[in-house]
Amino acid sequence: MSIVAIIGGGSWGTALSLILGRKGHGVRLWVFEEELVELINRERRNPLYLPEFELPSNVQATKSLRDSLRDAQIVLTAVPSHHCRSVYEAMRPFLSADMVFVSGTKGIENETSLRMSEVIEAVVGTSFQPRVAVISGPSFAREVAQGHPTAIVVGSRDSEVARCIQEEFSGPSLRLYSNSDVVGVELGGAVKNVVAIAAGVCSGLGFGANSMAALITRGLAEMTRLAVACGGQGETMAGLAGMGDLVLTCTGELSRNRWVGVQLGRGQKLEDVVGGMRMVAEGILTTRATLALARKHHVSMPITEQMNQVLYHGKNPRDAMRELMERPLTRE
Repeated sequence: MSIVAIIGGGSWGTALSLILGRKGHGVRLWVFEEELVELINRERRNPLYLPEFELPSNVQATKSLRDSLRDAQIVLTAVPSHHCRSVYEAMRPFLSADMVFVSGTKGIENETSLRMSEVIEAVVGTSFQPRVAVISGPSFAREVAQGHPTAIVVGSRDSEVARCIQEEFSGPSLRLYSNSDVVGVELGGAVKNVVAIAAGVCSGLGFGANSMAALITRGLAEMTRLAVACGGQGETMAGLAGMGDLVLTCTGELSRNRWVGVQLGRGQKLEDVVGGMRMVAEGILTTRATLALARKHHVSMPITEQMNQVLYHGKNPRDAMRELMERPLTRE
């Protein structure tokens, strides 16, 4: 069994530590808050995230990046996208070329529009060429922790790396499919959060199933256009990292991004919505990054455009939905 360093003690990092710990890996869970580290190690639970689940004895929390990375064969990051670069810069002195790096973050860096694998390669690449994989797909952390059957995708340009992570992570309740299309896997996981906010707006406005089905379908079209323009494959968007994750995040009650949209549709201000959240809704920041990437590649993304107006320019959500319906008519 491998030693796995999980960097990030939120709900996703905690759920993955449960899965990998149950499988017998030695798991070191890096947690930012020192007081939380002590509680996790003493009580065998994460009191802030998924507190009802007992952590296996082979999962140990630490505040030290050096300690979490010592002798690790796999480094799995589960931090918000806007912290990915700074965390990897802090980890860099303790990294080695024989490690496999796995990104579990679904987002795009706001300042650069880089995907998380590109951020990892940019930071670590100054020391050595990293072996990188990404994981994505329909996977609410709570359901993963509960052991509900879940299928996700591991994307890597290196087939050996993909096979390694597939074998190391898969088990009775988590099944990984491999895919060489890293661009598609990452963009699917990131952009679906933007569409999920729009889906929540629909629900918050009281719209029904017709509206939701149309939004999900046209959202998938936007995701596919962007992925292909960036060098990804359209068929990836028809799989778990595309349609699968999109449907889950747009319709599931556990979706943070959908919840944000619901509150906006009901008339709340973004700052009030965010102020009441402990966990990060990646779609808020990803909206800006997605729009910048779309404009760079001259890709039309009307849903993303409208969500950007709602989130950052105070546009009335009902007006945004009306404008989507009143755009010039076109073919599918």
